[in-house]
Amino acid sequence: MGVSPPRDVPPPPAPAAVEAFSEDLTQRTFRYFWETTDTRMCLAPDRWPSRTFSSIAATGFALTAYGIGAERGYVTREEAAKRTRDCLKFYWDAPQGAAAKDITGYKGFFYHFLKYDDGTRHATTELSTVDTTLFLGGALFAQSYYDRDDPVEAEIRDLAERIYRRVEWDWALRGGTGTKARNYPESQGITMGWKPEDGWQPADWVGYNEGMLVYILALGSPTHPVGKAAWDKGWAARLDEDWGSYYGYEHLQFEPLFGHQYSHVWVDFRGIQVEFMRGKGIDYFENSRRATLSQRAYGIDNPNDWKEYSGDLWGWTASDGPKYSRDEYTVNGKLRTFFTYTARGVSSVRVVDDGTIVPTAAGGSIPFAPEVTIPALMAMRDRYGDRVYDKYGFKDAFNPSFTFTQADSRTGPVDPKLGWVAADHLGIDQGPILAMMENHRSGLVWRTMRKNPHIRRGLERIGFTGGWLDQPQQ
Repeated sequence: MGVSPPRDVPPPPAPAAVEAFSEDLTQRTFRYFWETTDTRMCLAPDRWPSRTFSSIAATGFALTAYGIGAERGYVTREEAAKRTRDCLKFYWDAPQGAAAKDITGYKGFFYHFLKYDDGTRHATTELSTVDTTLFLGGALFAQSYYDRDDPVEAEIRDLAERIYRRVEWDWALRGGTGTKARNYPESQGITMGWKPEDGWQPADWVGYNEGMLVYILALGSPTHPVGKAAWDKGWAARLDEDWGSYYGYEHLQFEPLFGHQYSHVWVDFRGIQVEFMRGKGIDYFENSRRATLSQRAYGIDNPNDWKEYSGDLWGWTASDGPKYSRDEYTVNGKLRTFFTYTARGVSSVRVVDDGTIVPTAAGGSIPFAPEVTIPALMAMRDRYGDRVYDKYGFKDAFNPSFTFTQADSRTGPVDPKLGWVAADHLGIDQGPILAMMENHRSGLVWRTMRKNPHIRRGLERIGFTGGWLDQPQQ
């Protein structure tokens, strides 16, 4: 079904300006991963320049970035291949086991955050199914991208295969653990995480969210697969409840845009459908397009009267923010509460919005609606300059409404006129900007992953058909 575009659409920038900006953003964001990721142990930073710990998900985006950089000529293919090989070798050799300390992973999964000094578990972080999945997205991209008859590239393919085959997805399936998921007690899906101290975490990947790729890889496994019931009675069990309309766009509701983006980084959902979406007459790509456009419509409407929101300044997803306290501050005559890191977003279910605008919200949605997402990013750069856009691309977030210099924000500088801006870049927010810009410009990641047999197998076992899945495998 059609939907009407929002009114007051700003004039589009000139094509030459769009291309120049796209290239500049691609190169800067690639440099973030190339220059900040540890080369000896392949530990991509969770955030930079703050040096806290490494994120296994950010490392998956780094592996994807290396191929993009090679394809664009920012580095040679040989340089990218060597670094990728060394990265995968580190994670294949890294210690796995049930111990609580001095371990990188268990049952093939990896801990969410890793220490910089040795690449083992940081603090009491969880063994994360979704963050492992995002790492595997990068590993399988590397497996299919480096396809030449070359010893280094052959080793990449072998290491990626061994790392993927080692993951025991069936171990992470709810059932037989003696517990029920708190978020959906009837779930037969995949759990979100595990800790050696107390076992499985209380929530499963159920309902529309970023966990779709978890199931694609779990069903596609040649060694430890889960059955289709995991999808049907796990992730897809309550999609009917998630369907709704927001600003005139009917789609599956999930307020932070990362839930509409992460799986799409590595899987081309254009034209392929599974039963639920077939019944709605759309695919998951169109669903994410509508979610993106509904967010922009919210920005144009600005029902909560935040500063600077418009058709060119919008976008909400998980990000840093200016402050967490019970203090309230007056913005446009209303008392407001602000937050630090949280899952911001807008949908018909809930609105989590404290005036913070997040560049990766638009950036991770570039292929879904390039006509509005790229102009939004260009407007952010033009409006705020090097406060938000530096040598590594966009800082994580900014808040034009938070002009309270006396508030002692510890997450970034505050200007009395322009507001707050994050001190850091976040790896899991940089990654979607780079990969999705490349998918828009050349289709590289999608085209590469269509060749990967594990991705195809997982999609087919779930029940996806149509589009490129109906074409012979190349």
